[in-house]
Amino acid sequence: MSENEHEAKMARPRMAAGALFFDDADRVLLVDPSYKDYRDIPGGYVEHGESPLQACVREIHEELGIKPAIGRLLVVDWAPNPGEGDKVLYLFDGGRLTADECRNIELQADELRGYAFHDAEELPKLTIPRLVRRITAGIEAHTTGATAYLEHGTTPEAAS
Repeated sequence: MSENEHEAKMARPRMAAGALFFDDADRVLLVDPSYKDYRDIPGGYVEHGESPLQACVREIHEELGIKPAIGRLLVVDWAPNPGEGDKVLYLFDGGRLTADECRNIELQADELRGYAFHDAEELPKLTIPRLVRRITAGIEAHTTGATAYLEHGTTPEAAS
C-alpha cells in the first residue's frame, strides 16, 4: 500500500476537551449553551496545533472567565457521529471550585445562558444519554483515581 493510500484510510477524528468541576457537595457543574437544547460540560473543540489539555484550559477560560488548575485525564470517549464524523472526547478533572472561583465566573455571553451545579441523579433530565454516561464515568474516575476508556459513552466489550 502506498503512503497516500495508507493516509487516505487513516482516521481523522475531530477532538474536543472539557472538564468536570465539583462543588463542596460533590455536585457537577453544567453550562447551559444557547445553541443546544440540553446542558453540557464546559469545554470545546481542540484547535490545530493544540493539545487536548491546552484546549481544555483555553475553553474553560473563554467560557467561564476563570483559570482553575486542570488536573488529570478522567475519560477518553470515542464518539462517532453520523452527521459530524468521528470524534475523540477528552474529559479532565477540574477539581473542586472554591467559592471565590465561582464568584469570579463570567460566562461567555454569546454562547452560554447560565451554569449550575447538579447532583448526578439529575443528569438524565438535563442532558443527552451519551453525555450522562460520560459524566458518570468521569465522576467514578474522579472518585477512584482510574481513567475510563469509552466508546459511545460506554465501556466497550473486550475484543475476543
